Formats: sequence, C-alpha cells, structure tokens
Amino acid sequence: MRTFRAPSIGAAHEWAVRTVLEKGYPVTTENGEATIECEPIALELRDPLAEPMASPASRFQRRFLEQYARDLLEGTEAVFEYDYHSRLFGWGEGMVREEAPVRVDQVAYIVRKLEEAPVSRRAIAITWNPVTDEEMRDCPCLQLVQCELRDGRLSMQVVFRSNDMLSAAGANMFALVGLQQAVAGRLGAAVGTYTHISLVPHLYHRRDANDLARFCERFGSVAPVAGACAVCRGCPGA
Repeated sequence: MRTFRAPSIGAAHEWAVRTVLEKGYPVTTENGEATIECEPIALELRDPLAEPMASPASRFQRRFLEQYARDLLEGTEAVFEYDYHSRLFGWGEGMVREEAPVRVDQVAYIVRKLEEAPVSRRAIAITWNPVTDEEMRDCPCLQLVQCELRDGRLSMQVVFRSNDMLSAAGANMFALVGLQQAVAGRLGAAVGTYTHISLVPHLYHRRDANDLARFCERFGSVAPVAGACAVCRGCPGA
C-alpha cells in the first residue's frame, strides 16, 4: 500500500493521480474500459478543511463540489442505480423485516453510538447491499465509513473497493469531509483526521484524456507508465 500524508484534499488528489499514472499498470475492466490501476493507496489529511480543497487541475471546482456534497448529505431528485445518500441515510433497499421495508439511517446511528459511548469503535456505516448489488452493473465504490471520537476530535476513515482517482476521488473526498464535518457538528466535536483508502485506485486514461492532460500540465514533469498517454500524447516521448 502506498501512503501519503497530505496537507489538503487538492494535494492528496494530485498525488493520487500522479502515483497511479507513474506507478500503475494497464487493466481492461470487466465492462471493457481501458484503465491504469495501481496498488492500494491511503491518503491521510490531518486538517481536511485546509485549502485548496480542490486541485486547480480538476474540472470539478467549488460550485460543483458543494452541490455534490449537498446531494450526499441531503439527497437529490436525480435517479441513479444507487446514490451514497440513500446508502448512508436509508440503507436496506430491497430488504424486508417483519413485513416492513428496511430503512436504516446509519449516520444517525453513528451519532447516537458516539453520544452513548464516545470511545466506541463501532460507529460505522456500510453501503454494500448483497440483495441489490451482486447483480448491479454500477455498484457502490465507497464501502465503509468509520468515525472515531478522541480528545474532542472526530476522525473519519473511509474505504473504497475501487476509486477513479482522476475524475471522482477529489469530489468523493470533498463530500465525505463534509459528512465528517456534519457529524462532528452534531456531536459538538472538532474535525479531526480524515483517511481515504482506495483498494483498487485507477484512472481512465483514454476516456478522460483531457482531464489527465490538465493534471500533467500542472505536474510539469511526469513519467507515465507505458500506454498511459496513448490518446493524449502530450508528454515528451509519448
């Protein structure tokens, strides 16, 4: 696992993109998409609210990120195969218990658990639902959220089974830090460390070649793995 202690979300995003680009290997996904994958990555942010919370190289800037965070916290009327708001605030789609639909507000549980037992290691939320996800084409990448309350500070750790580090990770981190901030506020705690773990970090070097070019321009000097520049071809020797 490659780890990086980042000063901000923007810096973490850039390091993750560069790491996959330079240390990864080509994989064609089960859906037939060309990617560059890398070994697992862990990003630690001691001050997750520090600026810049968005890399200047990302096409998703503050206005988009704030709306994305609101959608995670408050929900949206848009229709998707799944969304993180419903998985965190209303888990249980397709499940019935005692003849009633299952709907679990896992964020309320996290708050309640830490109010009842501040040192608990059980303040977790999951997204995976075997009832629906085993046959779903586009299933959740985020799998686990865990919160810990220590010395008046709320820390959060998240685990992604798979994470598009180029086009999604920056928005994922921004929104989940927003969730961390909301939970901390409900507990009267300060925001502590945020740790973002991706078990299969990757980027779509063909599909998102224009996005990748913006990051490479910001890096200035970059040594991509063979084949990563097949579409962009903007790097010397590509």
